[in-house]
Amino acid sequence: MEKIYKTMRDTGAGSIAIGVIILVAGVIVGIISIINGAILLKRKNELTF
Repeated sequence: MEKIYKTMRDTGAGSIAIGVIILVAGVIVGIISIINGAILLKRKNELTF
């Protein structure tokens, strides 16, 4: 019975760690997207098609 609890604990800890990593990656990608959008808006007068 104790082996099941250890497995559940390890799985829960791993899930939390993966969740934190995904959250941080999402925030970083969002910030980069906002910065790139701001740069495009700033330079829109320089773009010609």
